[in-house]
Amino acid sequence: MTLSAGTRLGPYELVAPLGAGGMGEVYRARDTRLERTVAIKVLPEHLSSSTDYRQRFEREAKTISQLSHPHICALYDVGHQEGVEFLVMEYLEGETLSDRLTRGALPFDQVARYGIEIADALDKAHRQGVVHRDLKPGNVMITKSGVKLLDFGLAKVVSPAAKRSGASLTTLPTQAGADLTAEGTILGTFQYMAPEQLEGKEADARTDIFALGCVLYELATGRKAFSGNSQASLISSIMGTYPPAVSTISPTTPPAFDRLVRTCLAKDPDERWQSAGDVARQLEWIAEDGSAVTSVSPVSSRRSSTGRLAWLVAAVAILAAIAALMFRRVPTPDEVVRFTLSAPPGLQLGMAAALSPDGRRIAFVALDPGGKPTLWLRSLDGLALRSFPGTENARFPFWSPDGRSIAFFSNQRLRRVEADGGSPQTICKSGLGFGGSWSRDGTIVFSSFFGTGIAAVPAAGGTPVPATTLATSRRDSAHLWPMFLPDGRHFVFMARNFDPENSVVILGSLGSTETRPLFRADSGAVYAEPGYLLFARESALLAQKFDVGRLRIEGEATPLVERVRFYTPESAILASAASNGTLLYGVWNHQKRLVSVDRKGRELGTLGDVADYEEVVISPDGNRVVVSRRDPAKGQNLDLWLLDSISGVGSRLTSDRTDELSPSWFPDGQEVAYITEHAGFYDVSARSVGSGPERLLLQTKFDKTFPEVSPDGRFLGYASAETGGFNDLAFLPLSGEARSTRLTSTTEFDESYLTFSPDSRWLAYQSDESGQAEVYVRRFPDGSGQRISSSGGVMPIWRRDGKELFFQSRDGMLMSVAIRDAGSRLQTGPPQPLFELRLSDTILPFRRKYDVSQDGERFLVIRRAADSDPDTVAVALNWTGMLHKQ
Repeated sequence: MTLSAGTRLGPYELVAPLGAGGMGEVYRARDTRLERTVAIKVLPEHLSSSTDYRQRFEREAKTISQLSHPHICALYDVGHQEGVEFLVMEYLEGETLSDRLTRGALPFDQVARYGIEIADALDKAHRQGVVHRDLKPGNVMITKSGVKLLDFGLAKVVSPAAKRSGASLTTLPTQAGADLTAEGTILGTFQYMAPEQLEGKEADARTDIFALGCVLYELATGRKAFSGNSQASLISSIMGTYPPAVSTISPTTPPAFDRLVRTCLAKDPDERWQSAGDVARQLEWIAEDGSAVTSVSPVSSRRSSTGRLAWLVAAVAILAAIAALMFRRVPTPDEVVRFTLSAPPGLQLGMAAALSPDGRRIAFVALDPGGKPTLWLRSLDGLALRSFPGTENARFPFWSPDGRSIAFFSNQRLRRVEADGGSPQTICKSGLGFGGSWSRDGTIVFSSFFGTGIAAVPAAGGTPVPATTLATSRRDSAHLWPMFLPDGRHFVFMARNFDPENSVVILGSLGSTETRPLFRADSGAVYAEPGYLLFARESALLAQKFDVGRLRIEGEATPLVERVRFYTPESAILASAASNGTLLYGVWNHQKRLVSVDRKGRELGTLGDVADYEEVVISPDGNRVVVSRRDPAKGQNLDLWLLDSISGVGSRLTSDRTDELSPSWFPDGQEVAYITEHAGFYDVSARSVGSGPERLLLQTKFDKTFPEVSPDGRFLGYASAETGGFNDLAFLPLSGEARSTRLTSTTEFDESYLTFSPDSRWLAYQSDESGQAEVYVRRFPDGSGQRISSSGGVMPIWRRDGKELFFQSRDGMLMSVAIRDAGSRLQTGPPQPLFELRLSDTILPFRRKYDVSQDGERFLVIRRAADSDPDTVAVALNWTGMLHKQ
């Protein structure tokens, strides 16, 4: 179908044709509403005529339209008019890479630059579940600001729905330009197809990485990586051969680039780079100093502190170099290799990771988009990466001394699983679990709750017995993060103080109640050979020399890393050390934005500065916003800030050394309730947003979480494990009634994140009664639970008129449920997806990471800043070399 200039498609007026291909015609057009030039792609009639295809395409286009990246051609709109299906895209001026390649190969600096930009764009798309599936030079435009990837509007969206419904419209690859013959069109598409595509298998991110390797090869050599005189010979070439090394055609190309491209072109997807981010970082390294490198060499700590390698290090040469340093006995003092690891695609790193005793494997927790954690394992000297079934809600894994088993906390149980696989086994009831350690004689010490000492239990299972008791003379509030020393009898742990600034690392021993303070710390301590205790203080990772024979510290602590990942409420440090000199530690990214989003997921702007936000709550009148945010200058503790909802200008509400979190507005908008630490437990306080002292609302010898003031001002709701087990919902009358708390139930289900309806008659909350977190509502105070979500749900929030309830689904979508009060029961519609929340993190998923405007049309969401890197963990081989760099 060819349309003439002047034709109107909705508000878009066609100006001139730009080109045509097998998947449609492209026109330059004018957006008459916004007075801007756009590109319109009109889809062929055989696709537009199918109602099923149109509906499926529109759903997938919504996801694709959220790909905001400087090197992705933006998809603005999708429309349908009188049988014409069309896409509205960003209009670009320039030439495609295929046009540029008609003049020969590109200089290597351009190859590296364009490759980094393409890989970074792919990484962004893959992290949102979008696979391009037809990457080739003709789909990359060179513009003044760099390259732009085209045709993401016809990419494949990887989603459970798509898999259930069979092949979708967007699984179809685009075809080469109209100047090719029919056979050439097929060959032009095939030349960048991965073997699994040719076999008809499911495409994923690694399929794009194969195509990226083909593109990089062609840019550097001016030749296609694979060719053939017929379709059959081309397929045979892709399936069974490798192209000549780039350096044999372009001798000035760095040898490391050969290895990078060959890894991209591996026939088995498992042998390729496992994320486009891996490729981008390797290209950055090669571009930086790869021209002088003929083999992989150790990276100095000065330069490698910002370098990154990915979870699956697929290049054999790199693995060989790393393994050589990891497993030799006597490395030189100043020889350090450091690299960073990101989560597997579609997941996020959790709060803990642990090296095996020999340093060859990492057990770590990763979270799905809905925040559900699972235990994973990866090898540092191979390509293995796998999850452990049955380890949902895993927390803080640690290894057996022989490296055969992994212990972890899950659903208030201490459990173990064999590292080679099998079903997890329960060791004992554990409470939430705040760290554990496994001795050579088969004893495990662990911390269960705040307000308790360390417990000991046989690793084979049994009843825990106290190993430490809280010292009132020291004002201990909790004993956390025990770690056995090499003798298997003594251990160190953190004694959390009522005043966190006075928290210390303590030496303890099995079979004895005697303890000895060692040094002040903001976290637990990790033992590292050859005789050091590693801990956090003021956001830095420090190493304290420790004589394991005399059980005494020596000298002053040495700083290793300026910004280590640890969590002040739990005093948890993400660090682990192995006997071979390998160190793992967390790297924390603080770059987050408060983003305003409409119901279609379109970003409307940002509020306030870039900061490390944790929670956001809009005031009842919509004029102010209260946030909790970490202060790196104060040891990463959480403070509350007030922001003007229009200007974004902020002022600090709290400034104590303790954490203040989980804010909730009083109905008059003049006071905020929140969680803070008083006597070793998380209690509920309140503070005026004008001026005045903090006032204590509720203090008990149990932790309170998720406080919420009812809109009528009569009740304070919260969650608490007052029975010593799982969280239950509780309520405190604030006025006019006896001031005593009341639990609604004492079940073995975890109930939390309560929120009152605007009329205070209904309560929404989340519970794991079904086996996973789901959203429920019930009449307040005595109604029975009515399930709202169907396949996972967290963070419920009411619209201010009570006619709609929002929550986050397990796959990270913001869901909407229509609500109608029918007396004793609510009438609810089916949950409807609005857009992907794309939260900044899901590590602490049950804090309020978003809020909704009064009219339900806009949402304030905490997201990563546009230039923010993902949270990572770093691995340092021969870590003691870091001591000599200070």
